[in-house]
Amino acid sequence: MDTTVKRLFWVASSKKDLKALPDEVQNVFGYALHLAQRGDTHSSAKPLRGFGGAGVLEVVEKHEGNAFRAVYTVTFSQAVYALHAFQKKSSSGIATRKEDMELIKQRLKPARQHYEQEFGK
Repeated sequence: MDTTVKRLFWVASSKKDLKALPDEVQNVFGYALHLAQRGDTHSSAKPLRGFGGAGVLEVVEKHEGNAFRAVYTVTFSQAVYALHAFQKKSSSGIATRKEDMELIKQRLKPARQHYEQEFGK
């Protein structure tokens, strides 16, 4: 494991959205982000389908009968970007709602632009 701690950046409303979740869920997601900053992966983190590999990860946490998700990217060598935190509202199956997937895709663009400005390509 790399001893360098990557910087954490919040994209759009992701931090506010995380803070709106139950404390227990915030703790799990915060720990997952901390591990990502240290180059490690939370035990319940998995690649989010539709993003071509393991660069975009999601952590799923169940709390009081509800499912919550946090999505972040570890694509960049010097930074972690928190992209989205939300309560899963899909009425059937485990799939992430199309609206949430689109939001995540949209938030990757400014994350990439910010990284290139901050750290170069």
